[in-house]
Amino acid sequence: MGTYRALYRKWRPKTFDEVYGQTHVTRTLKNELATGRVSHAYLFTGTRGTGKTSCAKILSKAVNCLHPVDGNPCNECEICKGIDSGSILDVIEMDAASNNGVNDVRDLRDEANFLPTVAKYRVYIIDEVHMLSTAAFNALLKTLEEPPAHVIFILATTDLQKLPTTILSRCQRFDFKRISAPEIVRRLKEVAAGENVSITDEAANLIANLAEGGMRDAVSLMDRCLSVTEEIDEQTVSDVMGIAGTSYMFRLSDCISKKDFTTAFKLTDELYNGFCDIDKICSRLAYHFRNLMVASSVHNCNDLIVCSESELEQYKKEAKKFRLPEILECIDIINNTSSGLRDSVNKRIQFESAIIKMCAANGGSVNLPGADDDRITQLEKKIEAILSGKAGVMISPAAPAAAKEPEPGKIPAEPLPVSAQAEKAPLPEEEESSPVPPVISGSPAAEQAESSGPEVPVLSSFDDGEFNDWPDVIEKIRETDMVLSALLSDTQAAVKNGKLVIKTVNPALYDIITARDEDRMHYKELKSAIQSVTGRDIKLIINTVAQQEEETDNSALANIARKIKEFNNEGE
Repeated sequence: MGTYRALYRKWRPKTFDEVYGQTHVTRTLKNELATGRVSHAYLFTGTRGTGKTSCAKILSKAVNCLHPVDGNPCNECEICKGIDSGSILDVIEMDAASNNGVNDVRDLRDEANFLPTVAKYRVYIIDEVHMLSTAAFNALLKTLEEPPAHVIFILATTDLQKLPTTILSRCQRFDFKRISAPEIVRRLKEVAAGENVSITDEAANLIANLAEGGMRDAVSLMDRCLSVTEEIDEQTVSDVMGIAGTSYMFRLSDCISKKDFTTAFKLTDELYNGFCDIDKICSRLAYHFRNLMVASSVHNCNDLIVCSESELEQYKKEAKKFRLPEILECIDIINNTSSGLRDSVNKRIQFESAIIKMCAANGGSVNLPGADDDRITQLEKKIEAILSGKAGVMISPAAPAAAKEPEPGKIPAEPLPVSAQAEKAPLPEEEESSPVPPVISGSPAAEQAESSGPEVPVLSSFDDGEFNDWPDVIEKIRETDMVLSALLSDTQAAVKNGKLVIKTVNPALYDIITARDEDRMHYKELKSAIQSVTGRDIKLIINTVAQQEEETDNSALANIARKIKEFNNEGE
């Protein structure tokens, strides 16, 4: 029985056409070889596992191949086979990590003067060249600048910053980029087919995400999974790597959206007892919330989230449970937790505290056992107070027009709590007839904060119907706020009851306009653009699809909320 050969070695590319994700490099090298314009020194730089050493070996074969094909080595002649087997000594590989002294480079320089024994060129491949000492670099300079005609240097490094500029200026440089996840998935399926094994789309996507752009890491991880089973699924990858699968991530984020840290703790305990590494769980959770962020803020995110179609729909559905600021705050919490795990006395406790912080993100409150009953009781008392007319903020169905608009520029006092308002006899001018839709205008404090010039009277009447000036408003915003104009590009606007209703399919628009920053920059830009186009100050309402297509919820809290909404609607 022969020695097992690792998959990343067995499936190493043998021609430039087999190299994935580096077309900008392979195309240039093929053209140089086809036209005979071969340089004396090359520098390949990039992260690990992106094909630097593979391209160096292919190049060493291509310059010496007896029958090259369009810049590619034939892999059939004696030279190509000899280089692959290592029997031809004219191609020398040197690891600068272990041979970084000045004497090693001097020996290399002396050997370079000898003519090749079999091949046309003597090729030196120096891997991790940034590990050479300063003296070794100085010893290499002269030979690298003017090597003998039969010598080609190929330098490879993962840390370009450590190379002296004198070395950089003497080489033809090629930057290898991270390989995209779809290309890694395609290669994994190709390897699986060649090995007569199966791998699911979910498993391939998970491996591609874990590889972080490195093809060698991806194939090596797949090799580890094959030692367990020849039918690789997502659970296999999760077990081998000691991480939480995508299903766990969705369950965790669902608990966070519901502020239910009790269930989240149970999931954490389940993962911890399943020997999942806390650092890796944090990394996966950060990537999961990154996908939620993309799904929440980008309308067409198919190319930005690497997953199956079913998972993509699940991401879009899950993203609707969060406001964008909540997602961003959760990402910050996870990143801070990951940084603190290195010095943490107990990583599990550190992660569990992060779960509580995320459940309470953006001013929310965690769901303690029995807390729902307390909130239901409080809401029932408020409804009774409203129906009995004892609440300070009372809606009068008979006279909704009696509500008095606050004076422009005047900031009213903060409203009293319900308990305090019940003791105060309501005055007619304190009555308020507006329900609680996501109205982002109409706050006197906001009106005063955004008014730097003369006051503009609020529009008292406006014709209902389609708002024909909306394209002009978007064009006006484009001059000052490109982010807001992009979010408004797919929106529609209409006038209803003297207010401008903006309809959108992107919940990120609601979040960005109603952000809690002090100056509400995007909101001010929108109001300014509308006033510039129409000459009027119009109240705004942001209406998202989630609000238009509100799902029926039969829970006790939802029933009470609907009662409040129905009662408010009667007041209109």
